[in-house]
Amino acid sequence: MNILHLDSSILGGNSVSRLLSSAVVARLRKTHPGAHLTYRDLAEIPIPHLTGAYLAAAQGPGQPDAALQANLELGRTVLKEFLAADIVVVGVAFYNFSIASQLKAWVDRIAVAGKTFRYTAQGPEGLAGGKRVILAISRGGFYGHGSPAQAFEHAETYLRGVFGFIGVTDIEVIAAEGVAAGPEERKAAIARAEHQIAEIAA
Repeated sequence: MNILHLDSSILGGNSVSRLLSSAVVARLRKTHPGAHLTYRDLAEIPIPHLTGAYLAAAQGPGQPDAALQANLELGRTVLKEFLAADIVVVGVAFYNFSIASQLKAWVDRIAVAGKTFRYTAQGPEGLAGGKRVILAISRGGFYGHGSPAQAFEHAETYLRGVFGFIGVTDIEVIAAEGVAAGPEERKAAIARAEHQIAEIAA
């Protein structure tokens, strides 16, 4: 059993998504004590965003310079970590209605044609199925189903779309809503999310 744990919040110890993702991993490791864990803090050690030079070097011949070569190797490592994972736990920070750019940079390294998806005569086909993805999301306001601001929620919906595109259909969401609405609401939101985590299936 391989678990890949990602965090994306820039808030460090004050982050609710980090708190929740850690609790999810602790729950999984309790039920799978022999699991191998790989952890990436995408805020502390960001993955560079894609550039034209990176894409050209990844897709074509030639010898890139040392910096670009290191970037290419990082991309291969990130993709290898994802492909090897049986369970992926993502601490999802919710900024300006969407995911952190640091998490988007990671997504861009795993959504790779020929590796995690391919185009066929019948349309795109995901190649990374068979994984379980657990999203631990923290939102300052209220964007859940039926809320007035639901149409502005572009984190969970985006990640469901991306993972679905590459073939992942087993997606679970733990969401703490309204954590910026006040101390009591924050406490209640975390408690509700932790109750969900305690019920996560092995």
